[in-house]
Amino acid sequence: MSGATHDVVVVGAGPAGATTATLLARAGLTVALVDRARFPRDKTCGDGLTTLALRELDSLGLDPGRVASWTPVPVAHLHSPGGRHVKLPLPEGPGQYAAIARRIDLDAELVEMAASAGAEVREEWPLSDATQSTHGVSVSGPTGSEPIRARWIVAADGVWSPTRKALGLAEHRYRGEWHAFRQYRTTTAAAASELHVWFERDLLPGYVWSFPLPDGRANVGFGVLRGDSLDGGALARLWPEILARPHIAAVLGSDSEAEGPHRAWPIPARVDRALLGAGRVLFTGDAARATDVFTGEGIGQALLTGRLAAATITDDPDGDPLTLVDRYTSAVRHELVADHRMAAGLSRLVSTSPVAEASIAIVGLTSWTRRNVARWLFEDSPRGIALTPSRWRKGALSGPGAFTGETHTRNAASLP
Repeated sequence: MSGATHDVVVVGAGPAGATTATLLARAGLTVALVDRARFPRDKTCGDGLTTLALRELDSLGLDPGRVASWTPVPVAHLHSPGGRHVKLPLPEGPGQYAAIARRIDLDAELVEMAASAGAEVREEWPLSDATQSTHGVSVSGPTGSEPIRARWIVAADGVWSPTRKALGLAEHRYRGEWHAFRQYRTTTAAAASELHVWFERDLLPGYVWSFPLPDGRANVGFGVLRGDSLDGGALARLWPEILARPHIAAVLGSDSEAEGPHRAWPIPARVDRALLGAGRVLFTGDAARATDVFTGEGIGQALLTGRLAAATITDDPDGDPLTLVDRYTSAVRHELVADHRMAAGLSRLVSTSPVAEASIAIVGLTSWTRRNVARWLFEDSPRGIALTPSRWRKGALSGPGAFTGETHTRNAASLP
C-alpha cells in the first residue's frame, strides 16, 4: 500500500491479538498492536486454560513462571444434577494439561511478549473508525491521533468487534450464544485448591464452576445458553441462590467472601457460520465467534485463530486479499468446525437432567473412562477428531502435556 506505515494493524491485545502480533513481528513484518485498555487490565472470564490453550502458549514461548496467578490443575471434580461426584484425574505427566490463570496476569504477559518481539504496542487507543480499499487499510483511533495505515487488519477485538462494525460487517443485534457470570472469592475450603464443575438441573446444558487460584482465592461462576428472558440482571438475581445451594456452599466454605463485584459477559460460539474475513481484514478469537460451544472455553481457540491469521499473512503479505481470506477461512474451518459441530451435538444431548445424570455415571465407570474423558474434556485432542481423518496421527490421543521443555502444538497443520 502506498504510504502504509505498517504491514499489519492488529486491533485488540487479548490472547488472539497478542499472539498474532508476536508471530508477525517475529517473522519480520511491521506490526501495530492497539487496544482501548491499558495493561494490566482485568477481563471478565472463567480464567481456565485447557490443554489446547496450554500447547498454544507453549508453542508461542510463554513462561508460566512470569504469570503470577498460574495454577496447574491435576484433577477435575464433576457433580451431576442428582449429586453424583466423579473425580477425573488428568495425566500425571509429563507436562501440564489444565491450568488457571487470571486474565489480568496472562494478557499482560502476552502483550509484553508482543512488544519484545518488535510489535508497536499502543495502549489506551480505542478504534474510532476503519476503512479499507483495494490497496490497504486505515484505522483511526483517539481524537488527535494519526491514523494507522497498513496492508492488513487483524480484528481481535471481541464479540462486538468495533472493527466489524466500522467496516459494515456487524451482525444486527448479535449477543452471543451463551451468557456467563463470574466473581472472584476468597476461601479456605476445597475451592481454594480444587477445580469443581456442577451440572445443575435448572442451568443445563450450562454449569457452575469453581476454579482455584493462589492465596486462598477462586474464580466462581456459571454459564447458560442465552434466552430471551435471561439477561445480566437475571443472572445477578440468581447468583446468591446458586452460592447458597448446599452442595456448592460446602465446596466454597462457610468463610467464602466476595473479593470484588460480579461480572457478566456474552460468549460467541458460531464459528461454523461466522464471517472470518472480508477484503483486507481477518477476524480472530471472539470476533471470529470461535468459542467452544460445549464448555464456553475460548482462550485456546483465540490463540489458535491468532496463530492461523499470522501464518496466513506471513506466508504471502503481498498476496491477493480474496485468496488470503479464503486460505484463512479454510484453515480455521479445518481446525474448528468439526469440533464445533461435535460439541454442539453433545451440548444438545446433555441439555436434560436424565441424560446429564447418565453421562456422568458413564464417565465415572472405570479408571479408563475417567482418565480419557478428562483428556477429551480439556481438549487434549480435538473435539471432532473422529470426524476428521486428516488429523489422525500417532500420539493424537496420548501426547504429553504442555511445558515439558519441548514445544507441542495441536494440529499445527499447514495452511490449505
